[in-house]
Amino acid sequence: MLTDRYVTGAPNWIDVATPDVAGAAAFYGGLFGWRLRPAPTGDHGYFERDGATVAGCLGIAPQQGPPSWTVYFRTADAEAAARSAERARGRVLVPPTPALEEGVTAVLADRAGAPYGVWQPGRRKGLDLVGDTGALCWAELYTPDIAAAAAHYHAVLGLETSALTFPGGAYTCVNPPGAVEEGMFGGVVPLADDPVETEAHWLPYIAVADTDEVVARARELGGEVRLPATDVGGAGRLARLADPYGARFAVLRPAPGAAGAD
Repeated sequence: MLTDRYVTGAPNWIDVATPDVAGAAAFYGGLFGWRLRPAPTGDHGYFERDGATVAGCLGIAPQQGPPSWTVYFRTADAEAAARSAERARGRVLVPPTPALEEGVTAVLADRAGAPYGVWQPGRRKGLDLVGDTGALCWAELYTPDIAAAAAHYHAVLGLETSALTFPGGAYTCVNPPGAVEEGMFGGVVPLADDPVETEAHWLPYIAVADTDEVVARARELGGEVRLPATDVGGAGRLARLADPYGARFAVLRPAPGAAGAD
């Protein structure tokens, strides 16, 4: 499960890149009750829930790419992670860059082109709140080749995968090195089997108290429902959404006993 202990390889940050920071603040504020705390400089800021940082927000110009959410993983050395990504047939999209005294970040891409970030902690170890209502609770990688993806992330971050079987199918879980079941933070999904996703990417899940209510509110706020509220045995009730600018994310009401459940 996700915790704020942030061992190497665990997700420790998410941010949304958007052409309209004020508009994104209005959407996610209405959807999750997040408040945007503007950064002292630049067109970006931090989303907070009850004073705890739950995500970042970055303003982008059209030429900088489409609006999107990025999932970051803790690394002890961002420079080394970038080199490992290239050796593992990935790419460096944004080279390691100091974020003042907060840490060092880089944005990479895996073999299939899925972007992801790495965060080398400085003063900030990561998000203040995860695994709770209104915060990141799970992450999924959609990819055309699970084996190739597993090899890439093992080479760069040491991530390990395991198979979870259930009636009617199987699911590939992912965890930091050596953490096994208690460290599972997400899964890997084959694109060919998914009715919605068409390109490789990481999808962050935000825990909610009522999935159906959040879906209805997303529609009212101008968002898109990409997958309606659906019950998934053992996980909970989830839906996949996009904000008014096209950035994709998911919401989950965790099943009792699942990560993020109240």
